[in-house]
Amino acid sequence: MHEMSVAMEICRIAEEHLGLHSLGRVREIGLVVGRDSGVEPDNLAFCLDALLDRPPFGGARTAIEITVGDELKVSYLEIDDDGPPN
Repeated sequence: MHEMSVAMEICRIAEEHLGLHSLGRVREIGLVVGRDSGVEPDNLAFCLDALLDRPPFGGARTAIEITVGDELKVSYLEIDDDGPPN
């Protein structure tokens, strides 16, 4: 199941973004997953749920948009900028 490695990379991207901008915590991660991307959206969501339950995410949600084609990208990060995570 390579969705776990994809989920770990998505979390790395989010953590990097938080660190670069000294932001609070991620509340939601928006993803675009193409039907021909080779990624199973339900498996990816399951893996992300497990990873996003820990700091610095603290239960962030995922929003997956399924499209045609082979696209796979982080489309947005919703950040809670009230301060750093606990």
